[in-house]
Amino acid sequence: MEMEIEGKKKKLNLIDYLCIKKWVSISSSSTSSSPEALSSADKKMAAQRKPGGWKTMPFVLGNETFERLSSSGLMANFTVFLLTVYHLDQVSASNLMNIWSSLSNFAPLLGAFISDAYVGKFWTIAFSSVAQILGMLTLTIIVSLPHLHPSPCTTAPAVGQQCKAPTRSQMGFLYIGLGLLSIGSGGISPCSIPFGVDQFDASTEDGRKGINSFFNWYYTSFTAVLIIALTVVVYIQDSVSWVVGFGIPAGLMFCGIVMFFMGMPLYVYVKPEGSIFSSIARVGVAAYRKRHKVHLIHNDDQFGASGIVYYDPPSLPGSVVTKLPLTHKYRFLNKAAVVTDGDINSDNGKCTNPWRLTSIQQMEEVKCILKVIPIWPATIICSLAIMQQGTFTVSQALHMDRHLGPHFQIPAGSIFVVSLVSIALWVPVYDHVLVPHLRKWTGKEGGITMLQRIGIGLGLSSIAMVVSGFVETKRRATAISGGPPISIVWLFPQLIMMGLAEAFGFIGQIEFYNKEFPENLMSVGNSLTSVTWGIGAYVSSMLVNVVHRTTAVGGRADWLTEDINAGRVDNYYFVIAALGGVSLVHFVYIARRYVYKSKVHIDDGAKV
Repeated sequence: MEMEIEGKKKKLNLIDYLCIKKWVSISSSSTSSSPEALSSADKKMAAQRKPGGWKTMPFVLGNETFERLSSSGLMANFTVFLLTVYHLDQVSASNLMNIWSSLSNFAPLLGAFISDAYVGKFWTIAFSSVAQILGMLTLTIIVSLPHLHPSPCTTAPAVGQQCKAPTRSQMGFLYIGLGLLSIGSGGISPCSIPFGVDQFDASTEDGRKGINSFFNWYYTSFTAVLIIALTVVVYIQDSVSWVVGFGIPAGLMFCGIVMFFMGMPLYVYVKPEGSIFSSIARVGVAAYRKRHKVHLIHNDDQFGASGIVYYDPPSLPGSVVTKLPLTHKYRFLNKAAVVTDGDINSDNGKCTNPWRLTSIQQMEEVKCILKVIPIWPATIICSLAIMQQGTFTVSQALHMDRHLGPHFQIPAGSIFVVSLVSIALWVPVYDHVLVPHLRKWTGKEGGITMLQRIGIGLGLSSIAMVVSGFVETKRRATAISGGPPISIVWLFPQLIMMGLAEAFGFIGQIEFYNKEFPENLMSVGNSLTSVTWGIGAYVSSMLVNVVHRTTAVGGRADWLTEDINAGRVDNYYFVIAALGGVSLVHFVYIARRYVYKSKVHIDDGAKV
């Protein structure tokens, strides 16, 4: 590509020194041993300090583990809690679960923005952890005090079972508790992985190995916590009491907060980089302002071959620099980094107006986001399918024979553990058995590409919904015919397939966002997975309402009526499967045209 600038070109030695390079660089985030912002004099010293490394991991992973234990233990059995303690009908309980889930999954996007732009990852995690434990304590108090939740149902010979609906004040306290939990999740979820990565020096081989091991430990601890939450915690809630079942996670969360603050002297703290939204706006405005000053000509792959200069400020001495190459994709944005008359102060070499000139790094970071945006929506239906395990699959389990042997009965809220076990068993088999063979066959480091892995997850989720529909058809037919309830084992195939869909689809997404987003946007990238779950929950709630209202025709019960045997949940599953098929076609179309981010180059800023 060849660029021509209208107007006179000045020969500035300073600009030549700063700007004419094919490969670009900017400084990585400044680091320090305390949460406070660094002064300019301290930046060089901060860059030379050794990161906290593995000695900080018990504190980082400990807090994340206890947060997941409290939120997952609550989420797993909360449908049962709403049905049995708050006496909500099935549709109302499902809608409340979906809305709460969506808020909890949208909150990380706001948390990531606040972390990256203003307060940093440490304080975001700290404040959110306090909100998390306050939410758990609120729910514990609700189940402890009788006047804060509806009284138990009564049974009269003439009228049968009678259950009081919750009052407005009782629902208000419930909303407060759930809101605090959403705030906690919003700060902890997007920042835990990036904060853990900050503790390692990515410029060294040991640091890079440490980061890879950290991801493995993170996924391992996450899966282990979910299994505990869906078995031990749910069992306590069902068989002991809701007070103990909510109180234990709250106590563990308190221990996690104490552990997190104990690690303060060991942590490496990364200074916030500023708002990514401001950076996006500046790139767009700068490119628009130069729409008539800069003309882009095709058929020239040597950027700068025509004597054009690009703004490339030097790195701080001693800093480790991550560089993104200047690319052809969205090349109209390249105008934002082209230096024109008056853009550079000749005395100090700095940009005179950030709304007229941006660095190549800032511009390429915006391109990374634009490339990912078309991929991201295609994963929403997959999250919608997986979410059914926490709502209607639990309702199915309540109407099935949940005995495994003569003495053990599976709690309905624990059925999701089958998916988690399949994830825990599949991931090591995939990494240590399949990937080496696939690598030899495809020549790719990961065996298959990240987008291929995500696509497999999307396909499996749709197939799992088809299987779910057929199983529900059999369960319903057996119940209507008056036969004994079918075994809960019938749900295992669909749950295993959902686990595999999550192992491929969502672990693939986390890897994709971490590798395709720039380093200083890792919190935002990590939040996209949570936002996917949030939108999926909203879509699920909308779909439930549409199906509930449109299928009650001719005096018949709607598909999602309170009596699951009178409804047609199987048809609802088939609708989700069809939506998943359409989403998969869209994903394949976009993925085949996606160009992965070029290889990252590490440069020592001292040599600039």
